[in-house]
Amino acid sequence: MNRPLALGIGAVVLVAVVGGVVVAGNATSSPRPSGNDAAVATPAPSASSEPTTTPTPTASPTPTPVPTPTPVPTPVRVPDPLTGRMVSEAAAKRHPIAVMIDDLGPARPQSGFNAASVVWQAPAEGGIPRYMMIFSSTIPGLVGPVRSSRFYYITWAAEWKALYGHVGGSPQAMSTLQAKGNGQYVYNADEFRWGTGYYWRIKERFAPHNMYTDGKHLRRLAARVGAKDGPVKAHWKFAPDAPLEARPQGGTIVVTYPQNKITYKYDRKTNTYLRSVTREAKQIDKADGKRVAPKNVVIMNMVFGPLNDGHPNKHRLEANVVGTGKAWIATNGKTIKGTWSKKSNTAPTLFFDSAGKPVTLTVGQTFVQVLRIGQGYGVSIKDGKVPAASPSPSGSAAPSASS
Repeated sequence: MNRPLALGIGAVVLVAVVGGVVVAGNATSSPRPSGNDAAVATPAPSASSEPTTTPTPTASPTPTPVPTPTPVPTPVRVPDPLTGRMVSEAAAKRHPIAVMIDDLGPARPQSGFNAASVVWQAPAEGGIPRYMMIFSSTIPGLVGPVRSSRFYYITWAAEWKALYGHVGGSPQAMSTLQAKGNGQYVYNADEFRWGTGYYWRIKERFAPHNMYTDGKHLRRLAARVGAKDGPVKAHWKFAPDAPLEARPQGGTIVVTYPQNKITYKYDRKTNTYLRSVTREAKQIDKADGKRVAPKNVVIMNMVFGPLNDGHPNKHRLEANVVGTGKAWIATNGKTIKGTWSKKSNTAPTLFFDSAGKPVTLTVGQTFVQVLRIGQGYGVSIKDGKVPAASPSPSGSAAPSASS
């Protein structure tokens, strides 16, 4: 009876839990290890029957070449014929523009000084001087007040065949412009003819001290009357500023007209002549709000006389513009006594030292003060002194500091 029972037991399906995994088997299978050896072996993985394929390396992309930028040519710079400043070729070829400017008290402060290359000031009538601004490479903003013409101003503008802006003029000037105002002397830009569109009156001032224009309109007018841009021949020689250690400290120039006294104070640091006029301790250009301070000041003595034009009550003048006379040329803080010369109405006014050699001006703006020989006109010049060099700690000389 015991043997059949044993066989029945052997036929029982054994179920065991090993490591949390249910394992099923038959009692007739291989004997199960007992005790601590009752662990289930993990079967080794079977080798693959297919060979392992080596991956083909991916080729790196060829970089796209970056085009080399075309070099931008350095702009060509050339001297401005009227100032010697280095400017673009196009700017150096701009046709010069001359404009007559009022100098009476109600006209001040005037506009346009600091954009001008050259400024002339000379007697007009009754002891009252008048300005003529000449613009070249710089296109000015507001310019004015614009006033009437005189013959001798035309001859100075004729040195450049300038576009000549004015509001009427003396009979002598108007007849000259009628005959010589189409490029023979100048290009006539009379407000009487071209007022609409090119000149206007401002409301802040009263006539006749309120006529204005600007560079944009003057350039348009120049093109309209045939004053084309092109090569402009320089008449004067220019050189860079003297080094600081060679410039003097102080110095003044006083130019006297019966109705205006102009004072220039030399400024060593900027190498300019700070300008003042009667009732204006610091002359300011209203267009930009900055002090008027040219690099060069030239004073010319000239013979003037009453202009017999049938209007004696106007007290107009005529001048001996062709010829030669005494001159003082101030630049780099130093003044030399020499002469001026003009060979014809259209020839340039040239300046010479006491030995008769052409003077060299400093690069920048020039003011030309024309004085009548006679009572009520005068000039006083006092140059400063170059400061002595201060010894350096090592004993060698060193330039003194500027003020």
